[in-house]
Amino acid sequence: MPAIDEWSPHLAVIDKSLGLEDVMECLRTLRDSPGAPRAVIWATSISGAEAVRLLRAGAAGVIRKTAPLNVLMQCIESVAKGASWIEDGVIGSTDAKPIPARRTLTRRELEIVELVERGMSNKAIAAELGIRVGTVKIHLRHIFEKTGIHGRYGVALSGLRSKLPPGAAPSPVFESTVRNLA
Repeated sequence: MPAIDEWSPHLAVIDKSLGLEDVMECLRTLRDSPGAPRAVIWATSISGAEAVRLLRAGAAGVIRKTAPLNVLMQCIESVAKGASWIEDGVIGSTDAKPIPARRTLTRRELEIVELVERGMSNKAIAAELGIRVGTVKIHLRHIFEKTGIHGRYGVALSGLRSKLPPGAAPSPVFESTVRNLA
């Protein structure tokens, strides 16, 4: 495989049939390479757990090979524009709709998002930040309202923090097809 800097596609479609571990290694390579293309994983079959694992490894999209052509094109177009895409039904939801960012998240809300992405509970987040559990819940409610994402699982999958350029102030930064996964 040529080095990433020898080619310059903006999007890569990776067939999961290459083997999950090889796909994961490819995603790690892309994630760690500046200017690498965004990856869409194309799969004959995929479980919700596999989809989550692939998204956490750096995939920007997950779609089944049985998806109609227009859905495949929507996925590719969305990912090429910087959005995330999870095909309807891959993770237990049937109402795929883009969720635009609505308002800017505060620094504290971004801290909460980061800790949710790490899998921490409300109690652990409160202890980490030196605030009450009720305050964490209020921040989460504001995050849900501002992003249109509902549920901790949706926040964890959305990659809100990873969409910010290094050192950038919080801003409405993403459009996502992550659905209500709560």
